[in-house]
Amino acid sequence: MKKVFSLAFAALAVVFMSSFIIHEEMYKFDTNASSVSWKGYKVTGSHEGKVGVKAGELRFGHGGVLAGASVEIDMNNMTCTDLDAKTGGSLVGHLKADDFFGTAKFPTAKLVTTKVAAQDAKGNYKVTGNLTIKDVTKEVKFFVSVSDKDGAKAATGKVTIDRSDFNIKYGSGSFFDGLGDKTIYDEFDMTFNIVAKK
Repeated sequence: MKKVFSLAFAALAVVFMSSFIIHEEMYKFDTNASSVSWKGYKVTGSHEGKVGVKAGELRFGHGGVLAGASVEIDMNNMTCTDLDAKTGGSLVGHLKADDFFGTAKFPTAKLVTTKVAAQDAKGNYKVTGNLTIKDVTKEVKFFVSVSDKDGAKAATGKVTIDRSDFNIKYGSGSFFDGLGDKTIYDEFDMTFNIVAKK
């Protein structure tokens, strides 16, 4: 009798606990509709362009609240949009080289969220995540705005990244003295506009 009671109690406990498990809805990135832009800064100005979105997902919990996300960036799919084709191509070639992102050896950058905190009921969140560039992983924090878009989810935001955290030293005043107007600032921005579908 005790054994039967124990089994029944265990079954009820499983049912009770399962009612508290948050079911997550998964939305996969539409890589054709999504975009990630970059902007880097130097003493004499700035340059900007785009990188490819390889894959990603948004996860939503109870009430449609953002629960987590991940994204893979195709670092070989990089363009410059503020220079002519020849000059921009030369810049992109240098950015892909070992001086910067070394895309032949490290073709993918990745971001995985570790904490998502809702800021309001309007789809605004503060996100903490682990960013991996050139096999170096560092924590980053940024804000994301999520909205519904024709049955899909749209997520927008901007991440400011310190390249010196990832041992990218070229032209950096953090590593070299006397660079003058050839100094390239350590921080650069990546702005994302993501469309994700079930």
